[in-house]
Amino acid sequence: MAKVMGLTGNEAIAYAVKQCNVDVVAAYPITPQTIMVEVLSEYIYNGEMDAEFICVESEHSALSACIGASLAGARVFTATASQGLALMHEMLYIASGLRCPIVMGIANRALSAPLNIHGDHSDMMGSRDCCWIQIYAENPQEAYDWTIQAFKIAEDHRVLLPVSVNIDGFILSHSMERVEVLEDEDVSRFLPPRKPLITIDPTKPVTVGALCLPDYYFEMKFQQIQAMKESCNVIFEVNSEYESISGRKYGFLESYAMDDAEAAIICLGSTAGTAKAVGRELRSKGKKVGVIKPWIYRPFPEEELIRALGDVKAVAVLDRACSFGAPFNALCSDVIATLYRHGKDLRVFNCLYGLGGRDITPADLKAIFEETLEVAKTGKIKEYVKYIGVRE
Repeated sequence: MAKVMGLTGNEAIAYAVKQCNVDVVAAYPITPQTIMVEVLSEYIYNGEMDAEFICVESEHSALSACIGASLAGARVFTATASQGLALMHEMLYIASGLRCPIVMGIANRALSAPLNIHGDHSDMMGSRDCCWIQIYAENPQEAYDWTIQAFKIAEDHRVLLPVSVNIDGFILSHSMERVEVLEDEDVSRFLPPRKPLITIDPTKPVTVGALCLPDYYFEMKFQQIQAMKESCNVIFEVNSEYESISGRKYGFLESYAMDDAEAAIICLGSTAGTAKAVGRELRSKGKKVGVIKPWIYRPFPEEELIRALGDVKAVAVLDRACSFGAPFNALCSDVIATLYRHGKDLRVFNCLYGLGGRDITPADLKAIFEETLEVAKTGKIKEYVKYIGVRE
């Protein structure tokens, strides 16, 4: 059974965390994430959650506390955004290297300087190679559903890696939508208490975070590589099980109108909702366009992307973060690498958009679709990297 609530993205993640019977929350406030942990602190204060809330002096300390709690066997959650995630950067690698199945909610926000509190993907893309499983939600419903699934994925003994659930700052974090939530009992059956493989215990000493020189460091990293690959199987299994209790189907990506598409947009997060609406309008006029929205960014869904592309002739890849000095931005680079690896020859160009929270409008997306259709027809790309909405 499910009930309907009006929740913002921040509230949806917090409600999911409450239902997941988390033991420890450690976080530091930063816009636009603050409400996420404020709500959790209220749940704990009111007795709705039997958890420890650790007030810390910085985001670096927040993740440090989470690492300690996770190593002690606790189910752990934290949240952050922007400069907070940047301050955590050192500890992101330690969390994954120590195989701590922490879940973190991120209200994605631009990085300073100049100071900007609005949404883009610069924060998480700046940490995309930290060996965290990375999920991007389109709306509060997806944020709720993926948070519950994230704990089960992270804690599976085949994985034991941290997971980030990303929502676009303000666009999702502060926008209220209809969310179907599960009953507490259903979540508890889906996600029983954590059973850690190894815990730190004063009565049974183990070494954690020891010095590792060239003779073994590479092997440690290779274990993380293998765990990230194995997470693909676990994600599939968890998605299937979650569908059985929620009726909502998830996977590595969602494709819209791709069966006979000649041109497509690939994008992350909330932009996909607008892209699908514009695609629907163009479809009504006989234009064969589609949208691909990766839910999972790490591990990158290579096989699923190739299948979703089908016979598409041209693709516009939308990035909401800048890879300074690189030929393409992050998502586009991964798409092109995947196409090359699988021997798929189609025309691809990159659109950088929405930095610092700048809107991407239906008119912008319509123009991108039209240009992609033209590239599909002619095979010619005018600009390999386009900058959407920049004032000259």
